[in-house]
Amino acid sequence: MFKKMKILRKYFALFFILCNLPVSAGVDNAWTYLVKSRGSVNSYPSVTNELLQDSLYFTAIPYLKEYLSTNRGRISKDVDALIDAVVTQVGVRQFEVLPQAILNRTSAPIIRYILAKKYFRVGKYNKALKALNGTIPKDHPSKPFALLLEGSIFSITNKTELAVAAYKNCIRETKRQMNQTKNKNRLRQLSVNRDYCIVGVARTEFHGRKYDEATLSYLDLSKDSYVWPEVLFEEAWNSFYQRDYNRTLGKLVTYNAPIMNFVFNPEIEVLKALTYMELCLFDDARKVVDDYYRKYQEDTLAVKKYLSKYGKNYKYFYLLAKSVKNGKKPGNKLLNKLMNSILNDAAFIELIDSFNVGRDEIERVKALSNAKMRKVFTSNLRESLLLQRDLIGAYVRKSLHLNMDYLDKSFEGMTYIKLEVLGRRKEQLYFASNDVNRSRGDIRYLKRNDKQYFWTFNGEFWADELGDYVFSLKSECGQ
Repeated sequence: MFKKMKILRKYFALFFILCNLPVSAGVDNAWTYLVKSRGSVNSYPSVTNELLQDSLYFTAIPYLKEYLSTNRGRISKDVDALIDAVVTQVGVRQFEVLPQAILNRTSAPIIRYILAKKYFRVGKYNKALKALNGTIPKDHPSKPFALLLEGSIFSITNKTELAVAAYKNCIRETKRQMNQTKNKNRLRQLSVNRDYCIVGVARTEFHGRKYDEATLSYLDLSKDSYVWPEVLFEEAWNSFYQRDYNRTLGKLVTYNAPIMNFVFNPEIEVLKALTYMELCLFDDARKVVDDYYRKYQEDTLAVKKYLSKYGKNYKYFYLLAKSVKNGKKPGNKLLNKLMNSILNDAAFIELIDSFNVGRDEIERVKALSNAKMRKVFTSNLRESLLLQRDLIGAYVRKSLHLNMDYLDKSFEGMTYIKLEVLGRRKEQLYFASNDVNRSRGDIRYLKRNDKQYFWTFNGEFWADELGDYVFSLKSECGQ
């Protein structure tokens, strides 16, 4: 019986290897080019082209990078096409680490987009636009993302009409490309991009103080979007500037719904306290401030020590994300909250998806019969996957540090609110009326238009009404 089981295991192992073998012509031809050229960099475009015939994208990355780094002239259109093909599959971050001088040697549309992103991050908006201008064809996979970047640049530089036009063009182009693909990862990336372009219109209007227009534009975003939970906070600010404080509080209370427990944004509590203060509901404002300090102060210090301890150990932060993804919880509640927020972030999901694409190549490369060829290509694949792992770890680390910055700013905001509340309460004591009515929650204080309805709230959150809640509190200012 034992021998039969052993034979069956060998049979299934052989079957698995055969099913996962790469199409031998491509990888064999790649090896032939390497051997004949004695590893010359000039052969790398041909090597890459052959590896792509077998869909070994991550295995091909080191060859393209080294070719780009050593080539002193302009890159040919054939190599540009190879770069486009590889980056479209593995994601832009593998090539974002290259210096601008190297990236400038190619006219590949996807690299022009990467260059524009790098310029955008350091505030060189004119150079970013120049990198995008006329370099990315309409049908190119990166076009929707380039249009989102273009809209963001115009919005930041106060070119409102150009920004709105770019965002609307982005929405159209993204939808068109969504209709042309059935790849789930690609569809998710495009849907996130489309939604950020929809929100871009609203953000531009908000930035231009067109709050009524922004209110309507925010409604164009579907509630089942990846983006919607973070945008709800922006809608709350928009209502705040409209002085519709009850609607602001209604937007913010939505974050208490169990379905939103992965969202982390400390400024939610700051805006809540600020709104209560504007309504002169000082006890409510102070309670929010006190609860905030009680909830975050000690844990924030613990997370900062934790980040300081592990520094730039990207492997550790990758393993942290992996363990949380597998259901393990860090000891610190705040850290656990932060990690769950990161795991649900669209950019993090994209990094993981790309990593999984690379891992799918492992078994196929291991199955190569030529030992020397297997060793060389395994080494290349390992190099690419280790970088992808570190990119994931770096993203997790950066996100945690950014959240610490947000918490620090929120503590400053809460301190200001606490002092302001004390000052305003003193003023109120001097001018207080003896006939102040302290009743709360009256429908008379609701503001709504013909498209907004009233329903009875029994303590539960209804999925269809998430984000539509409105408080009915009366301002106690001037009483």
